Amino acid sequence: MEIFGIDHVEMYVGDARQAAFYLGHAFGLQIHGQGGPESGLPDQRSLLLREDAVQIVLTSGLAADHPAAAYVQRHGDGVAIVGLEVDDATAAYGELVARGAQGLQEPVRYDDGETTVVIAEVAGFGDVIHRLVERHGPRHEFLPGRIHITEPSGGPDEKLFSEIDHLAICVPSGDLEPTAKFYEDVFGFPRIFEEYIEVAGQGMDSKVVQSPSKHVTFTLIEPDPSRRPGQINDFLSWHAGAGVQHIALRTSDIVEAVSTLAGRGVNFLGTPSTYYDALPDRVGEVETPIEDLQELGILVDRDHWGQLLQIFTESMHVRRTLFLEIIERRGAMTFGSGNIKALYEAKERELAGVDA
Repeated sequence: MEIFGIDHVEMYVGDARQAAFYLGHAFGLQIHGQGGPESGLPDQRSLLLREDAVQIVLTSGLAADHPAAAYVQRHGDGVAIVGLEVDDATAAYGELVARGAQGLQEPVRYDDGETTVVIAEVAGFGDVIHRLVERHGPRHEFLPGRIHITEPSGGPDEKLFSEIDHLAICVPSGDLEPTAKFYEDVFGFPRIFEEYIEVAGQGMDSKVVQSPSKHVTFTLIEPDPSRRPGQINDFLSWHAGAGVQHIALRTSDIVEAVSTLAGRGVNFLGTPSTYYDALPDRVGEVETPIEDLQELGILVDRDHWGQLLQIFTESMHVRRTLFLEIIERRGAMTFGSGNIKALYEAKERELAGVDA
């Protein structure tokens, strides 16, 4: 079994068209296809958004008993399915189930004579499903016969993002080790990083698992129950359990990306001005002028391999759960642990503003 990368994420949302309008006009993720009852997807409306290798499917239930409707009622809008591209979906499904994964859907083949897609599904963490996707033929097709490909629409034709860099996943206290072990033993994702972080009386443990291809990365986070409750506890409460806290989108020019998004009305978490006072001492020389980084609120961290620049959006959801990260890697292979304190402080200010 070979897992190449994240094929797509599917979000269950209350209104797919409204969510597509926001992601399209704010982030430039254009609609490239849609499906519903007319294409053999009963009781649902699905829209396919794309930008380079980023593929996000937005699905809304058209009936109260559809899984998307039940998901939204319990969790609010969020990531329900993480699609993983594999070399052989049938073999991968059999191997994962044999290793202990719960099989949810046996392999199904979709074929239009030119493109063939085979999918199967297994349970992941919480209510999130992993969809195994095997593709042959032209890449512009997504799911032949079910998602009808259309001319791109619904957003500016400007490419800012290249791929999904990683997903950050919150799990309840006590579930971190079993979840990491599940991905290690069942999916063959080794642990590449782990740490404990304490900020303002709050504490959290984190473990990062990554596919051998290095194109699927999950940052797993659990709160420390012995410390003061914080934003991870809030996520787990408002989301009603484990789930994807944020999707990280990779860009080759974060200054251009953030400037463009801010101009379209995207709100980012603020960064204290004092953060930049010690930045040169902490990370060394930064190619981008610090004044530009400070003006936009972009964070910088360094590891053994290089630097990374990142920023986090405010949540666009009423429950204040899922948000996005914009990240540019300049050689760095880790995830900005040196910036966690700044992120925590910024998120706390956002939540305090909501409560005020």
